[in-house]
Amino acid sequence: MQRMVYVDGQYLPESQATISVFDRGFLFADAVYEVTSVINGGLVDLDAHLARLQRSCRELSLTLPVTIDTLKNIHLALIEKNALHEGSIYLQLSRGNAGDRDFHYPPTDVKPTLVLFTQARPIIAHPKAEIGLTVITSPDIRWQRRDIKTVSLLAACMAKELAHAQQADDALLVENGFITEGTSSNCYIVTDDKTVITRPLSHALLPGITRQSLLALAQQDNISVEERPFTPEDAYQAREIFITSATSFVLPVVKLDDRIIGDGKPGPITRRLREIYIDMAQTQTRI
Repeated sequence: MQRMVYVDGQYLPESQATISVFDRGFLFADAVYEVTSVINGGLVDLDAHLARLQRSCRELSLTLPVTIDTLKNIHLALIEKNALHEGSIYLQLSRGNAGDRDFHYPPTDVKPTLVLFTQARPIIAHPKAEIGLTVITSPDIRWQRRDIKTVSLLAACMAKELAHAQQADDALLVENGFITEGTSSNCYIVTDDKTVITRPLSHALLPGITRQSLLALAQQDNISVEERPFTPEDAYQAREIFITSATSFVLPVVKLDDRIIGDGKPGPITRRLREIYIDMAQTQTRI
């Protein structure tokens, strides 16, 4: 059975879904997106993801063509139509099709393009959760408004490809001597005194929804957290490193630039944070 997708008010088999060649998301990466995880057939942190979508739209003067309640219903309908038990839903909103290629924003009566689709993937039993990730550092060459979740992801793709060429899983991005985040994740280190360190929010990194929830859970679990910049050298010396994202929750990093982190195994703080995040997600999605 073909996957069903949503395009501008219609649910279609993926083979029938089309977008104009003049769509600004295609021509200029003039689009924003969100990815919401699904477990047990339910959505995790959907309200927070949609709040961030609204913020991205405000920052770029994009207009949502439907209400937030309608967006929620589209998510639920796609889960049902695709019998999705575990995975994610991708949402993309572009400035639409102005009928030609032009750098200027189109008139406000041009309708934005809204697309959503599902992806089935393991999240709870993620293959790297028990063995950990091998990552490299790479220069952060992305634009200066990384706090807006845009589809302009070529620099992140290049860093991921560099990592794969070096037989690594991913890359941590470095700017002005400090780690900003992963290619598609927020990054954390755990110090000798068991404090979790993560970079404070700014235009330099994405305000991750998983990050937001995890920091609140850490506080409830009496895990010390400090928001401050840290360097690759700090990361090399850390007891633990981990990353967070909607599609993987919490994943340990066991090697960075050929340096073994801690004892080379997922550490206790990382394991605990993954455990309590999964507990929270399962509670949210329990029927």
